[in-house]
Amino acid sequence: MNFSLIVCTYMRPKALLNLLKTVECQTLYPNEIIIVDGSSNNKTKDILENNFFKNLIYYKVLKQDRGLTRQRNYGISKVLSDTDIVCFLDDDTVLNDNYFFNLKEIFISNQKITGVGGLAINENKWKLNSKIEGNYNSKKYITIDGYHCKLGQRHILRNYLGIGSKKLPGIMPEFSNGLSCGYPLTGNIYEVDLLIGMSMSFRKIVVDHIKFSSFFEGYGLYEDADFSLRSLKFGKNVLATNVLLEHNHSPEGRPNHYNYGKMVIRNGWYVWRIKYNKPSLKARFKWNSIAILLMIIRFSNVFNSKKKLEALTEACGRFYGLISLIFHKPNIKR
Repeated sequence: MNFSLIVCTYMRPKALLNLLKTVECQTLYPNEIIIVDGSSNNKTKDILENNFFKNLIYYKVLKQDRGLTRQRNYGISKVLSDTDIVCFLDDDTVLNDNYFFNLKEIFISNQKITGVGGLAINENKWKLNSKIEGNYNSKKYITIDGYHCKLGQRHILRNYLGIGSKKLPGIMPEFSNGLSCGYPLTGNIYEVDLLIGMSMSFRKIVVDHIKFSSFFEGYGLYEDADFSLRSLKFGKNVLATNVLLEHNHSPEGRPNHYNYGKMVIRNGWYVWRIKYNKPSLKARFKWNSIAILLMIIRFSNVFNSKKKLEALTEACGRFYGLISLIFHKPNIKR
């Protein structure tokens, strides 16, 4: 089983080098490593020229091919013809030593699995509780396989308002806003709708037939959700709790907060309608209620957080995004 790794990067040479050093230590090494660099300088190129990595191929793309979705599609176009699995990693991640070995075992175990996502151990907040049995959601906690996780304040507020999701994490409800707390590190795999772009891998049949949508230009927020939803026509997506890494969220190369707020709304609406083309009136009410609630929370952060300007600009972006949907909804491309 041949593996191709695609890493799209933008102005993060040090973070990329940290990732590649952990790829170098893998018990199963990728057959090729494709680096697609959209940086406006040569720092990434220089750092790779000074550090050798086996099977690495470097591409510096021009302006017309920059942006996460375009760079990913560019990387797909360069994949070896005999590749079986195409892996995507964010450039600000670092891998556990058995990342690719465990990934391979999952794909071998079930031919119906066509997409696999990993988990960030530094973001995992699940705690073992042997007194708890079964899977269930309360207003403040979610419980799975003897582990529990406290929900974030926003999810707790949604639950008390009756607009929260009762589905398991990674499953998109009809009003789109599901749980994003991942799964406990049980060693099991869990079937999901959504994979996270920091760590997702697909059988080559998927990337041979669908590409990342041109709608998600630039930073590409939620482009991973869109792709993983469309990939379901080929098989199952699963989250694997033994395919582990760390996600360090490098601040370099991120959009300004106004554009981020706008993308949260417009891109979020787009992904929602990818799965639910004609949601019910109740689902529409919940989606809009959550969008307004989160916008109000961000406006309130102007008064109760230290990053007042960031909160204000993001809230304004969310407001613009909501108003723009009234007059100009995105065209859905399936």
